[in-house]
Amino acid sequence: MTIVQPARGAPAPPEAKQPGTTRPGRRHLGLASLRRPGRRGFGLASLLFLLPLLLLFGCFAWWPIGQSVILGFQETDLVNEPTWVGLDNFHFLFSDPLLWTTLRNTAWFVLLSLVIGFPVPIMLAMLVTELRRLGGIFRVLVYLPVVVPPVVALMLWRWFYDPDFGLFNQVLGSIGLGPYPWLQSTASAMPSLVLSATWAHAGSTTLIYMAALSSVPADLYEAAELDGASIRRRIWHVTLPQLRGVILIMLLLQIIGTFQVFTEPFILTDGGPEDSTVSILLLIYRYAFLNGDYGTAAALSVLLALALAVLSAVYLRLTRKWSTS
Repeated sequence: MTIVQPARGAPAPPEAKQPGTTRPGRRHLGLASLRRPGRRGFGLASLLFLLPLLLLFGCFAWWPIGQSVILGFQETDLVNEPTWVGLDNFHFLFSDPLLWTTLRNTAWFVLLSLVIGFPVPIMLAMLVTELRRLGGIFRVLVYLPVVVPPVVALMLWRWFYDPDFGLFNQVLGSIGLGPYPWLQSTASAMPSLVLSATWAHAGSTTLIYMAALSSVPADLYEAAELDGASIRRRIWHVTLPQLRGVILIMLLLQIIGTFQVFTEPFILTDGGPEDSTVSILLLIYRYAFLNGDYGTAAALSVLLALALAVLSAVYLRLTRKWSTS
C-alpha cells in the first residue's frame, strides 16, 4: 500500500466538519452599540415626554414672570389698555418713604428670624434624635404645626396675643404682672411675629436636620466618648461639622423665605402698629389690591426678585470659597 505524504511546506488540508456542528459567529452588541443607532430617536422621545411638563412650567411660571417684568414698565388697572411709562414706576417707588420703612422692617424681621428662629430646628433635631424611646411621639409633635393650616394657626396665635383675654396675658396675670400689648406695641410686634413664624415653620426644617443627623457615622460619637468628650464638645466638634453643608443651604433658604414673609404681618397686625410690621410682600399687596397700582407692585416684585438672586449668588460664591479653603 502506497502512502502519499504531502509536500514539505505545502498548506495542510482543511479539516472535515461534521454536519450539523457549524455555528455562525456571534457579534458582540454592547449597550453603547445598541443606543448609538437610535440616539436621535431616543432624544426625541425624551423630549416628547418632557413637553407637557415644560408647557405647564412655561405657562404657570415663566410666562407670569415675563408678564410681571413687562408690567413693571407700564401703567394699568387691568381694565383699560396698558400704557408704557418706562421707569416712572421705579422712580415712584424710590420716592415713597414707606418703601424705606418696609425695607427696615423686613431686614429687622430677617435678623430676628436668624437669631431666634434658625437655631431652634437644629436643637429640636438633636433633642428628638437623642430621645430614642419617645422619638416617634416627638416627631409627630414637632411636625404638627406644619399640618395645621397657616390661617387657622395664626388666628390661634392672635388669641394668644390678645391684650384682654389672651393666653399669654392670663399667664402674666396669674403671677401678678399686668397685661402686655404684644401686637399693639412697636417694640414687641415684630418679635411676636417672629415667634409665631418660628413655631409654624420649624417642623419641616427639623425633619431635614434629623435626616442629616441619621447619616452621621456612629463611630465618630463612639470615638468622642472614648476620648472623654462631653455632650457640648461632641455637638461642637462632631455634630455641627457634619451638618455644615445642610446648615449653609438651610440658612440661604431661610433668608430667602423671611424676605418674602407675608402671612404673619397680614393676619396678625396688618402692618401695624404705625407701619412697624409692613413687609415687602405686604407693601406689594397694598400697591396692587388696595391702591390698584399694578405697575408699581410689579416693579417692586421685579426688584425683590433681582435682589434675592444677587444675594443668593454672592452667598453661594462665598460659602463655596469658604468650604474649599
